[in-house]
Amino acid sequence: MQISRRTLIAALPATALPAAARPSRAGAAGVPPAAAPAPVPAGTPADRATVLANTVAVFAGTDRSNARPETAAKLAAMAATARTRLAAMDAAGSGELFAGLALGTSDTALTSCYQYLYEIALATRVPGGASDLTGDPALRQRVVDGLQWLHDRFFGDQESGYYGNWFNWEIAIPQYATKTLVLLKDTAAASRPELAATYVATMDGYLRNGKDGDVDLDSRFHTGANLADITTDRIMQGALLDDDARITKAVADQSTVLATIDPYALRHGVTDGFYADGSYLQHASVAYTGSYGTGLLTRIVQTVKLLDGTGYPAAVDLVGAARGWVTRSFAPLVFEGWMMEAVKGRAVSRTTTGYADVGAVVESVADLSAHAAGADATALAGYVKFVRQESRAPVDPVSFVSPVSVARYADILADASVPAADLNAPAQHSAFAAMDRVVHRRPGWAFTLARSSTRISGYEYMSGENLMPWFQGAGAHYLYLSGQDQRQAFGVDHFTAVSPYALAGVTAPVETRRTVPELYGTAWYDNPAAGFTSSSESQNTYVYFPLSTNPHSGGACSGAYGTCGMVLSDDAARAAARAGLLPADFVTYRDARATKSWYLFDDEVVVLAAGVGDGAGRAVTTTFDTRIAAPGDAVTATGALRDGTPFTGPGTAPLAWLRYADPGQGTAIGYVLLDGPGPGPGRDRPPRVRVGLESVTRSRRAIRTANPDTAVTKQVFSVGCDQPAGAGPASFAYALVPGATEDALRGYGRPGPAGPRGPLAVLANSTALQAVRHAGLGITAANAFAAGPHRTGGLEVDGPASVLVREHGDGTTTVGVADPTTARDTVTVLLRGRRLRAVSPADGVRVTRSRGATRIEAATRHAYGATLEVTLR
Repeated sequence: MQISRRTLIAALPATALPAAARPSRAGAAGVPPAAAPAPVPAGTPADRATVLANTVAVFAGTDRSNARPETAAKLAAMAATARTRLAAMDAAGSGELFAGLALGTSDTALTSCYQYLYEIALATRVPGGASDLTGDPALRQRVVDGLQWLHDRFFGDQESGYYGNWFNWEIAIPQYATKTLVLLKDTAAASRPELAATYVATMDGYLRNGKDGDVDLDSRFHTGANLADITTDRIMQGALLDDDARITKAVADQSTVLATIDPYALRHGVTDGFYADGSYLQHASVAYTGSYGTGLLTRIVQTVKLLDGTGYPAAVDLVGAARGWVTRSFAPLVFEGWMMEAVKGRAVSRTTTGYADVGAVVESVADLSAHAAGADATALAGYVKFVRQESRAPVDPVSFVSPVSVARYADILADASVPAADLNAPAQHSAFAAMDRVVHRRPGWAFTLARSSTRISGYEYMSGENLMPWFQGAGAHYLYLSGQDQRQAFGVDHFTAVSPYALAGVTAPVETRRTVPELYGTAWYDNPAAGFTSSSESQNTYVYFPLSTNPHSGGACSGAYGTCGMVLSDDAARAAARAGLLPADFVTYRDARATKSWYLFDDEVVVLAAGVGDGAGRAVTTTFDTRIAAPGDAVTATGALRDGTPFTGPGTAPLAWLRYADPGQGTAIGYVLLDGPGPGPGRDRPPRVRVGLESVTRSRRAIRTANPDTAVTKQVFSVGCDQPAGAGPASFAYALVPGATEDALRGYGRPGPAGPRGPLAVLANSTALQAVRHAGLGITAANAFAAGPHRTGGLEVDGPASVLVREHGDGTTTVGVADPTTARDTVTVLLRGRRLRAVSPADGVRVTRSRGATRIEAATRHAYGATLEVTLR
């Protein structure tokens, strides 16, 4: 069931039981939503006591969970952390609560103080925990006194507070303070009975992006994962203060994040959240499933656990919604236990990413499985097992938030009745049109593509994170290979070692850009008079996550195959500067130009590029692919020239094919240079392909100011083409062939003038039309970029569109049509040849006969880039 975002504020399930008779929902099916909205019902004192008890159980564990041998390492880690924090507390100097955390001007230091107090408090409430910590009344009192000290000197001063990042004042500090107050409720009530109420009032006062000390659904700050964070805190605060109205309002507000975003009927103008195609956006236009999305999933599952057994049901089925997210949104983005780079925004620059991101998902899925029933529970538990089985760095349960989750995870792994099973098909194409992302999976590999448009940001930089992001949404791709420890190929070291101008798939001008701190001396462009503060809309629009300025980004798919295209353009900041809308000292950069298409098959990913160049006459480099390897790995780059002469890289030559191999990781990728129509290299003369292999040493701090100054040394392999300054537009056509052997690459044949290479033929490659034919699969796919009719390979396409035609062995033909601009009402396609009819009616598609052709009209209005598909015979 899809619900337009925030349509429902709250609804009582029609089947809800009286609170006194309501059993725990763990292990039971999710309760279906009511047919009509209704207020969240009032709870009882017993319900609020249950929320408090559930909170302690979630974070500290229970007698039963903590007695399990599997949780011993988690409990030991909690105790060790608390002792470290206590040592820092003991060593604090004048004006400090913890040594090394100077307070008064640093919001991050203040946040850390609250985090440390929480970690100490948590250790005192762990059933079966360390004897020197658990149950120590003096230690609990010391934490309560620390809360009072922080409030009296720093947090309670509303006039002096709220410096730095708004997030710390509205979310991070309240999160730690609230959990600490719940954990030490009795201690605080006995010694400082007004402390909890005082803190909650202060936290309300800091909700400056809210309304009247509460959530504001119209605020651009109170959306998606941020809204879930705030409302989860307010649920706990309501239980702490015995404030039923606070809980019911928070539950109602949080339930709005469960609704599917309808981009044509936005509620409160908010685009953050999950879309029908599985996309997830945060910050209005950033593809963020792998960071903010995981945070939202975590919060929703925590709410399920906090409300378990109470009378506070959410407006819609929390468990059902979260289960849908796992299947449609998260599972396609997880490859052998690794979260893909293209959906993590600025988080790609952090040292704890990839496998750790999936650990948070696994904990949530394990918990969800206990609140689901039947096939749903089995599928969720089976996926937990599958991730554990396939991951090259198995999830460490010590990283889980809850000891209860650690025990539950152990139970799933030990349950022989639950088979390990992926939620993805072995061959699967996932088009996340709403966030300009594609994931193409085949046994042995997965390919992820990051695009941008007038709808989706080209990158995200913020708070000194992801310092060199400029081309991450400009057609950058990530090719994941089975059996490899992905930390050796991607993650923080990939972005550290690889030049930001040479990311795989990227076309970039040859120039040196400066980071935001280098340009302005701060983590943002500071110009309040011009509307630029640390969290202003102008900062977001032009510094943190600017949109591109071309609307064409998207594609069509059919079954497990797909195609997509995009047009490179300047970003919104550059366009605004050219229009005279930005201050004179605001620095912008001009991007290169290219029209690109990708065609995703069983064994190959074919890439076409046309109009590649630079209007300002700068030199341009196009990187077909980039890989990193350890310094000692015996990496090879071997291939053949167009005349058949063997080639060994590095070097520059007119290649027919190339094979990269890293025996140490057991990985290989082939590259086949294709011929086809199109101006420049590829038609007039074969392209000279650059093959590079160099050793790079760079500090991880180069991409994130908070990273340790740790030097990383990697071999960096790259393959691509360079255009000198002043060169005219060029075109390229090539195929990536994951896992290819040299014999397989030779099997694509010798290049010739505009001829096929094995099963692949380039039918068109210009800035108006790009098209490819795969004879072995019976697929013809085309991307049209300009107005008017476009003809190729028996196809005629009217105007900008993406089309994929599959001819099946049973005589049927499947046609997928999409509007990559999201602006067209109708896309018309003609299939030349024998007349065909629709096998069955297809939503949004009309099939008629035309002279010598079959006419297909796809109603793409409000489809938001989704594919409309019809089967013909």
